[in-house]
Amino acid sequence: MANYQAPGVYVQEVPSGARSIGQVSTSIAGFVGVAPDPLAHLDEARVLDNWTQFVDQYVGKATQGTPLSNAVFGFFANGGGRCYVVNVGTGGSLTGTARKPTGLTLFEAIDDISMVAAPGYADADAYAALQAHVEHPLRQDRMAILDTVEKVDDVGALTRAATSGVPDAPGPEKPDAAKPDKPEKPEPATGATGEDAIGAPQSPGGYTALYFPWIVMTDPVSGKKVTQPPSGHLAGIWARVDGSRGVHKAPANEPIQGALDLVRRVSRGEQEVLNPAGVNCIRYFPGEGIRVWGARTKAPEASEYRYINVRRLTNMIKESVADGTRWVVFEPNDHTLWKSIRRDIGAFLTNVWRDGALLGTTPQQAFFVKCDEETNPPEVRDAGQVVTLIGIAPVKPAEFVIFKLMQSAEATSETESAGA
Repeated sequence: MANYQAPGVYVQEVPSGARSIGQVSTSIAGFVGVAPDPLAHLDEARVLDNWTQFVDQYVGKATQGTPLSNAVFGFFANGGGRCYVVNVGTGGSLTGTARKPTGLTLFEAIDDISMVAAPGYADADAYAALQAHVEHPLRQDRMAILDTVEKVDDVGALTRAATSGVPDAPGPEKPDAAKPDKPEKPEPATGATGEDAIGAPQSPGGYTALYFPWIVMTDPVSGKKVTQPPSGHLAGIWARVDGSRGVHKAPANEPIQGALDLVRRVSRGEQEVLNPAGVNCIRYFPGEGIRVWGARTKAPEASEYRYINVRRLTNMIKESVADGTRWVVFEPNDHTLWKSIRRDIGAFLTNVWRDGALLGTTPQQAFFVKCDEETNPPEVRDAGQVVTLIGIAPVKPAEFVIFKLMQSAEATSETESAGA
């Protein structure tokens, strides 16, 4: 206790006991691919905050871009603020080996990444690598944005998962005056069997999202028009919507900055085939331009994680709670601790609810936090564990807007009478 000697009033600062839980970032991307200079910073994860940094580190004397460089450019052009890049070099692997890790493996130790993409890789092996990365039981804190192949004759083939041996996007073609120059693409897989199945597999937890078709853009390295898989631009849109509306807002009905055209104009009938299978379409609308017109994950249609914003909101809450409650470790496992956990998580989720991310007119309707003797019986405490049960009611997007119109002769006549 303080030793007071003179009569008077003394004021002390006393900690409130409450510990604030802040929201983790949801807007940092990780890109894997082949850089314009394929030997630049090979097999090394580097953080970038703008396009100029990418040019300085990965372009060198190259005169033509690649899917990786175009994706990073599209990320920053559409609102992205920070990303990590791994250049795997020509013929490189998305994952590498235990002795020589590269690609996605280098992202495993970077906690702040919330979305990953491998622009230009769209075969079964690439899908499997990306899905395994985001669905790893010890991670599950990020989503993978997947690309399709460039040329698709039958959109129904995108609703069936590709198997090993199905080719990647076609290889580089020689430019001519009638069609845009093509950036260098990764080596396609061998053993092509046609377009019977070229889609991405289902992700039970909704950790992947697939977009179609490719876009036409100006290669910032060569200055020429090229076709480009859209994953980098979509990552930028996800980041943009996070900043302007919040992670709970579906990243759809948004314009794609830098997209000049689409490789294929998707019709409403084709989207009726693709949407239930979790293939998000990019469409052109007269007067509105090119817009993202889908917000689904590759989770089954009946899954509670079939929407991108629901999956990403859940990821954000999980990571925020995990980071904000680290102080709990090694504390006495008793009623005082349980009360503190309920207080801190409850305060955090109340803020999430106030931001409009959770459904309900009151916090009690939007979420619950249970940490008591029921969730922590003696056998749980003896095992050194403290268990907290959290339930949330995330807001889901209005994907289908339905107006019911009817005619009423009586109402019409009353309106006409009132206006006479």
